[in-house]
Amino acid sequence: MKILLVEDEPPLASFVKKGFAHEGYDLTVAYDGRTGWSLYEQQPYDLVILDVNLPYVNGVELCRRIRAHSRLVPVLLLTALDSLDDKEAGFAAGADDYLVKPFEFRELLMRARALTQRYAAASGERRELRMADLVLDLDAKTVARAGQRIALTTREYSLLEHLLRNRGRVVSRVDIAERVWDLDFDTTTNVIDVYVSYLRKKLDRDFSPKLIHTVVGMGYVMREE
Repeated sequence: MKILLVEDEPPLASFVKKGFAHEGYDLTVAYDGRTGWSLYEQQPYDLVILDVNLPYVNGVELCRRIRAHSRLVPVLLLTALDSLDDKEAGFAAGADDYLVKPFEFRELLMRARALTQRYAAASGERRELRMADLVLDLDAKTVARAGQRIALTTREYSLLEHLLRNRGRVVSRVDIAERVWDLDFDTTTNVIDVYVSYLRKKLDRDFSPKLIHTVVGMGYVMREE
């Protein structure tokens, strides 16, 4: 699941990002409403989480823009404002749920899962990422190639999802470190290369065409060749 979090408090944003990363989700953070809208326009997300009090464009207005663009993405608002008037404004803007700060991450996670499952059920479609004969099921958290189920660890699954969501685009090791490992890139470690090697053995070694490719000096790309 790919999530956009727009939150101007770095400690809270870091806390939420680490929590979702631990659960195997890919979460992108924007620290103001203007950047959040720009990121939203660049690619699809499975869930958008918005703080209400944001610089430049507040969360309620950003929610309204997202709803004008699409009814197919769930939006959850985070705020310290818990009056009925505040909640009414959020729901009127198109929000699906409303969580008051402070909150426990477990509650946020449960609400996020409930919203995405509800939208998936309403659409009547399974959420999948496909490339050639490779299928990653975002709901069941499974991977198969040529109809053969392939067992992946949580980290391998997250890495594959990130690469598939960026298919055809070269993804740098720094980008992978930040989006999949949630850490500052350490040039002395080869952990990313090791995990890419794990994926190649499981997904490419016994199948054709090869899907995971190295672009020397730049990173990795998924494409059919």
